[in-house]
Amino acid sequence: MKLPVTCYIAYNGVDENVISTIVSLQMANVERIVLLNTSNDGRIPSPDCITTDYIHSSHTIKLIADDCKTPYALVYSKYTPLDINSHAVLRMLQVAMDTQAAMTYSDYYRVCAGVRQQHPVIDYQQGSLRDDFDFGSIILYSTMVLKAVVENEIAQTHYQYAGSYATRLAISRNFNITHLSEYLYTEIEEDLRSSGAKQFDYVNPRNRDVQIEMEDACTYHLKQLDALVPDKALQNSPVTGCYDCEASVIIPVFNRIRTIKDALNSALNQKTDFKYNVIVVDNHSTDGTTEAIKEFANNERLVHIIPQETDLGIGGCWQRAIEDERCGRYAVQLDSDDVYSSENTLQQIVDYFQQGNYGMVIGSYDLTDINLNPLSDNIIDHREWSDNNGRNNALRINGLGAPRAFVTAILREICVPNVSYGEDYALALRISRKYRIGRIYSSLYHCRRWDGNTDAALPIEKINRNNYYKDQIRTIELKARIAQNKVK
Repeated sequence: MKLPVTCYIAYNGVDENVISTIVSLQMANVERIVLLNTSNDGRIPSPDCITTDYIHSSHTIKLIADDCKTPYALVYSKYTPLDINSHAVLRMLQVAMDTQAAMTYSDYYRVCAGVRQQHPVIDYQQGSLRDDFDFGSIILYSTMVLKAVVENEIAQTHYQYAGSYATRLAISRNFNITHLSEYLYTEIEEDLRSSGAKQFDYVNPRNRDVQIEMEDACTYHLKQLDALVPDKALQNSPVTGCYDCEASVIIPVFNRIRTIKDALNSALNQKTDFKYNVIVVDNHSTDGTTEAIKEFANNERLVHIIPQETDLGIGGCWQRAIEDERCGRYAVQLDSDDVYSSENTLQQIVDYFQQGNYGMVIGSYDLTDINLNPLSDNIIDHREWSDNNGRNNALRINGLGAPRAFVTAILREICVPNVSYGEDYALALRISRKYRIGRIYSSLYHCRRWDGNTDAALPIEKINRNNYYKDQIRTIELKARIAQNKVK
């Protein structure tokens, strides 16, 4: 007996890429297999073939919903050959029916340079708003739900890139999305770059058209949830109070003997028309970093803190710095392996705070190697930010930029998460819910990319932990914004 599933396979005109996929799905005993032909060569390779533009467009989603006559539609969205377990579709189908899931996805294997590796994915949650959420390349949809979503929402859109994204956001508002923690298929991975290289894709200027569509889809979703933060909801920034200095550069550090002196020289040699200090929170370094910091002890601007606690992450070190009575009116970030781009960076940031009523100011940066040689002509300036919608679009993207600077009084109201990944993002989301964030689009910061970066080349398990944590941060923030709007 055939499974009540129609399988839709991405096809780009290369027959050998799709033949093994068809064979695998035939062995899975599905009712029907349809090619989604995006090759635009006019050739019809199969009677069951739908010609479309782009695999993730709203046009493609509409075509699938209109074509599918079975209770479930399985979509394979990659052009490379797929090897699927003969019982995988049956297993996904059973789980979808048992959980009444509108979308079902699973863990998978991926082949990288000829080597097969396990590739687990994470559970979907309300805050999984990233457009690059990893579902894998196979998703099983409930046809009934898909048709309803297309009729009510997707039919009115013309997304070239954000069709699949808008569809799953719409589904997530009212239906279950189920992750099955079983390895059901093997796909070929073509992008072999490290995690540190991939993380900047969303700010690449060449992807701007994609980002505009994704922002539009996410903004609509937030509006439907009543989670949008309007401009009128923002408060005045509390910058009053007595401070010994106007600004503090905050440098958490652990075992950065190769770079800490550069960072300190960069911070201590800033030229300003106000008093500032540099607070280094030395998290019990063991490689000579502590001794290197002590070489600057004669500089009256340096505040060297070695916390009593031994369980602090980067966020915990920040909390320790802002609680210190010597912390200035503004707290300005500098990572221990980076440097400011000029001796005027701190002045620019404080001037920008004083020009506008901001709770936080974020600059832009360029990428260099360990020797400060440029790695790209592009400045990472996060142009996806806009004054009218940046605080809402922030829930979709994975970061807001650097260097980051805060009104100390606001930070003292917030407990900085004691983690070493995502603590800055959590702060930015929470602050943007209540205060304006100012953006400086010139480069203020040289961000070094080297083998010592904490995100240089992460294993999938660490990537998943990081992504799950940021999704959790988004979930918390999403609920807080919905609650805030209900009070209004």
